[in-house]
Amino acid sequence: MVDTQERRAPRRGIWSWMLFDWAQQPFHTLIITFVFAPYFASTVAGDAARGQELWGYATGVGGLLIALSSPILGAIADATGPRKPWILFFSVLGVIGCFLLWRAVPGMEEIGPILFFIALAVFGMEFAAVFNNAMMPDLVPRAELGRLSGSAWGLGYLGGLSTLVLVLGFMSASPESGRTLLGFEPIFGLDPAMREGDRAAGPFTALWYMVFVLPMFLFTPDIARRTSARGAVRRGLSQLGRTLRSLPSQRSYFSFLLSSMFYRDALNALYTFGGIYAAGVLGWSIIQIGIFGILANLTGAAGAWFGGRLDQRFGPRFVVAIAAVILTACCVLVISTTQTEVLFVTVAADGGSSLPDIVFYCAGGLIGAAGGAIQAASRTLLVDQVERERVTEAFGLYALSGKATTFIGPLTIALATGFFASEALGLSSQDAQRLGVTPVIALFLLGLFLLPMVKSRHQGEADED
Repeated sequence: MVDTQERRAPRRGIWSWMLFDWAQQPFHTLIITFVFAPYFASTVAGDAARGQELWGYATGVGGLLIALSSPILGAIADATGPRKPWILFFSVLGVIGCFLLWRAVPGMEEIGPILFFIALAVFGMEFAAVFNNAMMPDLVPRAELGRLSGSAWGLGYLGGLSTLVLVLGFMSASPESGRTLLGFEPIFGLDPAMREGDRAAGPFTALWYMVFVLPMFLFTPDIARRTSARGAVRRGLSQLGRTLRSLPSQRSYFSFLLSSMFYRDALNALYTFGGIYAAGVLGWSIIQIGIFGILANLTGAAGAWFGGRLDQRFGPRFVVAIAAVILTACCVLVISTTQTEVLFVTVAADGGSSLPDIVFYCAGGLIGAAGGAIQAASRTLLVDQVERERVTEAFGLYALSGKATTFIGPLTIALATGFFASEALGLSSQDAQRLGVTPVIALFLLGLFLLPMVKSRHQGEADED
């Protein structure tokens, strides 16, 4: 039974908690999607298909580590109480990983350390979010959770948009022209030939996070320590064991974890490989990918905000279902678009048509809007599945299901891309990239298939469990 007691944190504490999304979203925007990832694939790794494969392995390993440890640490955190010490520890790891991405120089021979830094950044930043999300149910009454989650996601997208404009407008420059998107020379003397503007996305992300995460630590109330930390590992593991044994009998909770595993995996894959795909298949520059990112962040902010209002009115399951259908359609649209084709129909044999670019921009806008809505609603839907005292453990299991997403999605794309790029098949690098992304469609469909078995407590709806 979910605790429905009315409680509310001070307004300053609520806004400070929301600023965590503002602080962290640039990691996803600049590093994972629109600047560093396509730079790594096209310039550091040398070959776009090979870069996509290596990026999949690096982010997959980081996700796998989270998947294996988050339920255990979440249960331990619930046994002791406060979440901020955990957020601080993992934030330090994430910040270090982001700072060290500066060392990814074009055409470097030894890529291993960079892959480690990518995995470390993913591990730290994503784990910090697990514990931050667990603070949400203690801030506002249940009836307001959807709006809170949607507003926070929307604010996060605006943070990602702000940093993307700053990086593309003043730091990242075309190697050919030496000018940024706004026509300026890069600030701080960043060298376009060495792609220092793209590499600076790592340290910039770390600094942004360090500044804007501070209000959460200072002003957002944390729950009191429940018991001594001594013996917390034993108590946490014991509670986790009971939860895992009973989970299959909790149909709604179990179905939600499985469903979200698949649809979030698919969404993460779209975010992770969208810029890489655009660079390799459509031949887009970092500047074009950046414009694509600006559009996706604008629509993502609007989608998260509007989705939060729909969540409050119709419930989170409705929002998740509609968004998943839109994302599935967008995935088909993306895979069917190349420099010469739209929906697998040739529009210009010589690649001279602008229609593929326009279609890809439209798909990106829809992915941003639906992605913002589905992620915000998923947090609310998870809270509906458990008691308040077990919410950190629940977000740990959510991370397990989601990071079985973070590593299954990228790894299946990496394996599929490697398979289709093999010499035996004789496919071009572009065709290998297109076919390598096809597992995403199946993941969305699996998530939709399981969703009807998930119950919501929107407006007092009773759970069957």
